[in-house]
Amino acid sequence: MSKQRVIARAPGKINCYFRVGPPRADGYHDVASLYVAVSLFEQIEATLRTDGELQLRLDESSTVVSEPETFPLGEGNLVYQAAQMLREHTGISLGADLNIVKRVPIAGGMGGGSADAAATLVACNELWQAGLDREELGRLGARLGADVPFALMGGAAIGLGIGDQLAPLLTRAQTDWVLIPASYGLSTPRVYAMLDRLRMGQDIAVPQEIDPDVIKALLAADAEALSELLVNDLTQASLALAPELGTVRDLAEGAGALRAMVSGSGPTLALLVRDAEHATEVMAQLGDEVGVATLAVTAPAPGARVLLSE
Repeated sequence: MSKQRVIARAPGKINCYFRVGPPRADGYHDVASLYVAVSLFEQIEATLRTDGELQLRLDESSTVVSEPETFPLGEGNLVYQAAQMLREHTGISLGADLNIVKRVPIAGGMGGGSADAAATLVACNELWQAGLDREELGRLGARLGADVPFALMGGAAIGLGIGDQLAPLLTRAQTDWVLIPASYGLSTPRVYAMLDRLRMGQDIAVPQEIDPDVIKALLAADAEALSELLVNDLTQASLALAPELGTVRDLAEGAGALRAMVSGSGPTLALLVRDAEHATEVMAQLGDEVGVATLAVTAPAPGARVLLSE
């Protein structure tokens, strides 16, 4: 028997390590990524409809949508696509009102859309009592985007292939980060296209593994060691498209961050700090002296999960 209302959430992510290979024939790129989920969550509230309709709504409490009227609420939204895909896969004809609470920066390099999709899959699977396990949901999610399976999994994981071949890392050791969201987004395909342009004529190898020292530092929550090992191949492309990111990155490190890096395809910056106290100090300096907005988060965070089911 179906439920009446389900609330689920899924985390955003940062990449502590991100190597990108040359473009493949299918347009994707092979990567070697070390994902960590952070304590910044997208939330989906799914309410049952028996008429088969899927209706999306952006919640007023969303913190990262500056122009709500421009936010897509139709078939182009990953929330709609995830719910529709689940229905097609299971043959379920029920519908849902889907209320979206956005917390992860949009087009910010933190997998916010993928987290939306993951939370929707978990919420609708529970709402409609579809009975799919996490593995099945992960296979469905991978069809929507390479980061969706990780948003379902959470924690920390090595990602190979296009990022969808995941191997979880069993760690509870906490690392502390400060995020600097941008007032604009960067299209992931555009960033990859710029990377290919910048690399034209170069012989780029297909990445096969993660630097073991990065994994060791993350598992030990050794922030000082980890700060020396963070790498993101998309940085040069993000800076080419948004040169001001370089200035903000330098300001962040000048404010005491151990390391400031572009998160994924950007333009969100992720600042590694020693602990919560250090995060507060860095945030205060950036806010007081530079006027930069910041968010403190921790990693790892749990993957997509149901918060309420009734």
